[in-house]
Amino acid sequence: MRHVAALATFLLAAAALKGSAAQPTVAPRPSFSEWLAGVRTEAISRGIRQDIVDAALSDVEEPLPVILERDRAQAETVFSLEKYLARRLTPRLIKGGREALSEHRDLLDEIARRYGVPSRLIVAIWGIESNFGRFSGVRPIVAALATLAWDPRRATLFRAELFNALEILNRGDIDLQHLRGSWAGAMGQVQFMPSSYLKFAEDYDGDGRRDIWSTPADVFASIANYLKGHGWTADQPWGREVQVTPDVARRIRSDVARRAGTCQATRNMTIAQPLSRWQELGIRLRGGKALPKSDLQASVVAGSTRHFLVYGNYDAILEYNCSHSYAITVALLGDSIASVSATAQKPRPRPDRRKARKG
Repeated sequence: MRHVAALATFLLAAAALKGSAAQPTVAPRPSFSEWLAGVRTEAISRGIRQDIVDAALSDVEEPLPVILERDRAQAETVFSLEKYLARRLTPRLIKGGREALSEHRDLLDEIARRYGVPSRLIVAIWGIESNFGRFSGVRPIVAALATLAWDPRRATLFRAELFNALEILNRGDIDLQHLRGSWAGAMGQVQFMPSSYLKFAEDYDGDGRRDIWSTPADVFASIANYLKGHGWTADQPWGREVQVTPDVARRIRSDVARRAGTCQATRNMTIAQPLSRWQELGIRLRGGKALPKSDLQASVVAGSTRHFLVYGNYDAILEYNCSHSYAITVALLGDSIASVSATAQKPRPRPDRRKARKG
């Protein structure tokens, strides 16, 4: 019996060794200081000047816990669509948007014509992102991005953004002291990530700087350029709220496929279909009226109690922040900003510049 027990013990030990050998070896993570040294080396190899690297990273000593806490508690993902709308789409915000549109009307209309993006939507994004320029973040961008790049959850994404931020400093677009923004590394009144800044920021006033921090012309044009660059089509709607009964909602869930995509929001909306198909499935305008006849195709975005038919332009808003709570809020804010009575929006008479020159 002892031999049998010994043999059994031997076999169990051999199996355990075999099982452990089959497990992949995971290399230990380097310390933050070791990791940061690798960032320094790579930044210089990318052509970032040594003095820029030294200045930008000299005060980055450890990951910032507050950044990781914010990353895991974003309002767009914590709250339902309906609760988010109730919290953000307030009368005060709408009033602020109307005042901002009135104050900058001539400039906004000029930019809207050039880029094909409505003034009201530019103002809506400006309002959501920075409270119409009043607040654009105070956190050091480099330290925030280094923290998120160190965190394994989305390390690849934020490591790339960290190098983009260093490139912005390297180009002299802004100095390190003023390179501040949100906990996620979004910058300026438009809250662009560094990669979006490099691709879409505009120097609309022609002063040689793409100033999304303090120049309204650059701010508005950069928002418009971003939306245009992500497929916004001029003179087409973003979508509309519709009436969907519980039975119709169940029918849509069972009969209509969901979209594919790299973000959860796109996977949570239906594929695009003709309005006639949605009419057949039982979707109606609010008040029970039939859907309009149109060649446009639309997808359904469903909250708990509210539903929206959205067209291709909605995707451009979603590219700004891939959250239905965010995108629907922006779209509805834009509609609310534009819904002032016609008498309140009478065009202001323009001065006769020819007479002015003669005088």
